[in-house]
Amino acid sequence: MNSLDLANLIFPDIHETIADLEKRYPERNLPEGAEVTRFAPSPTGFLHTGSLFTSLVSSRFAKQSGGVFYIRLEDTDTKREIEGSGAELVSQLKVFDIIPDEGYLSDDKEIGNYGPYTQSKRADIYKTVIKELIIQGRAYPCFATPEELQALRDEQEKNKEIPGYYGKYAKYRNLPIDEAIEMIKAGKPYIIRFKSMGDHNNKIFFHDEIRGDLELTQNDQDIVILKSDGLPTYHFAHLVDDHFMRTTVVTRGEEWLSSLPIHLELFDTLGFKRPRYAHLPVIMKLDNGNKRKLSKRKDNEAAVEFFLQSGYPKYGFIEYLLTIANSNYEEWRNQNLDKSFYDFKLTFDHMSLDGALFDIEKVESISKERIAYTKATVLEAEVEEWAKKYDKPFYEMIIKDRDFLTKLLNIEREKENPRKDYAKYSDVYPIISFAYNEVYDNLDKSNLDWSVSFGKGETKIVPADVVKKALTSYMESYNVDCAEDEWFGNLKELAGTLGFTSDRKAYKANPADFNGQVGDFAGFIRLALACRKNTPNIYYIQKILGKDEVFRRIKLVLESI
Repeated sequence: MNSLDLANLIFPDIHETIADLEKRYPERNLPEGAEVTRFAPSPTGFLHTGSLFTSLVSSRFAKQSGGVFYIRLEDTDTKREIEGSGAELVSQLKVFDIIPDEGYLSDDKEIGNYGPYTQSKRADIYKTVIKELIIQGRAYPCFATPEELQALRDEQEKNKEIPGYYGKYAKYRNLPIDEAIEMIKAGKPYIIRFKSMGDHNNKIFFHDEIRGDLELTQNDQDIVILKSDGLPTYHFAHLVDDHFMRTTVVTRGEEWLSSLPIHLELFDTLGFKRPRYAHLPVIMKLDNGNKRKLSKRKDNEAAVEFFLQSGYPKYGFIEYLLTIANSNYEEWRNQNLDKSFYDFKLTFDHMSLDGALFDIEKVESISKERIAYTKATVLEAEVEEWAKKYDKPFYEMIIKDRDFLTKLLNIEREKENPRKDYAKYSDVYPIISFAYNEVYDNLDKSNLDWSVSFGKGETKIVPADVVKKALTSYMESYNVDCAEDEWFGNLKELAGTLGFTSDRKAYKANPADFNGQVGDFAGFIRLALACRKNTPNIYYIQKILGKDEVFRRIKLVLESI
């Protein structure tokens, strides 16, 4: 009996060879310099922020080089799989404009000529390659029981040796083929291991696209490449898939750096051309002064769904991730305010070598900046789309009068330094909800704060008759059919006749001589129209509400004083 007999016994239905696979999945016909990249998620839960970062980088390198970006679903860990999560991952990536040229789109839809793109559907491809490894003597069946493996670990721990299945600890590595065949025929359970020729006392040298020249410990572990369920492990599946899908550069988190010697040995053993590797910085978080990885269990911001539900605009969040990806992005953005972030060219040599600290405040700052320069009509559509999924009551209000929301969003927007009220779509309703009659009419108007400030932290309540006189006089002289400066000038003049001063020094010196300042008078109008002291520009609010609604609201407040 020989290795061919062993291979045929294990894989009696596999008749193709690696040469056949090479013909089926030929080299891609792409321009010189075009990159083929991939995002390879596992359907085990929500889309992680780190995964979004990785997929963004992979996608951009392919797109900007005229190459191909594809999605491969790595679903070989059936015990951890969550039904439907693969399609949900793709759906969330689409929100951020990360759309594959080919690959997995949903459980029943794939596009492209290098599939299947779902690993569980590629079993025969993996078995074809493993069969040839067995024939070459570089893979073998391992019959080790859980008890044997535990005894092995105990001995290694006792001897303070490197843990794993290798060398003298690889009990079934040199099992005679005849014995292996007999054990298989007898129904003895087994898995398939790769037979490493490495030595952990030796080093390998490798160039990483981000980290430069590296010196790593050579692999000598006889890793599992085919599990008892007939599916491959990640280590082996990624080798086969990246080769036959013709990936040119693998972008993945730095946590995979320790596995690189295994992967390189597998590529070299099979005579496959190695892809280039770029190990990206892991996104970290400060926790009691210490850095740690974003945690699915501890951190809301670890889940992309958190940002979608909160309503952070995709362009703001993408730009934040680009600041993590390349250290020169912010400088480029400041010099190219009128350009799309898609015009920025990512490079590996501007990527950080250290874990990037996740900064939610910076996400908000960038998002505010981008939202501020978004046209109101575009922003209205974005807010509406968000509310349709995450805030149904607000959505129902929006669709009754889209133009009304657009006008509210456009307050002090189309100018050199627009207002920066909103960091996310969920900020909109709390800020402008008072403008909707159904909201305003349910606000408590009997307990409004008619106090004014004078000095450090000191306040006084303005008498009710003064408040009534101020609001009534404002209605009598009401006019917003003029420029804002003229409106405020008229307001200032009226306030002066009612005991409100524009002289801050005089007010500070003798506050008892005045009812308040001009700003307080304007604040009373704001309070009457919104039942709050902070709103967008009250001049524009009045123009949007219209005179009849302004008067209706003031009269309601007057009745409650």
